[in-house]
Amino acid sequence: MNSIGAKITKDGRIVIPAQFRKELGLEPGDEVIVRVVDGEMRIQPRKEAIKEARAIVRKHIRKGRSLVKELSRERRKEAANE
Repeated sequence: MNSIGAKITKDGRIVIPAQFRKELGLEPGDEVIVRVVDGEMRIQPRKEAIKEARAIVRKHIRKGRSLVKELSRERRKEAANE
């Protein structure tokens, strides 16, 4: 990836260069995650952050297990006990 200079406006905004938006598949209105890691600001498309989070969870859940079904069962059980 190339480096491109950018300026921060007086209200704290920065424009992501078109080349980078294209490379990341970013469109107007897309959400991004902004974080500081080791003194660097990193911008990641929200959809990519979600993919990473899902991959991490998948590592710890056995195949065939449905967390959604488990949560639904727990909620129904709690509602029945109220």
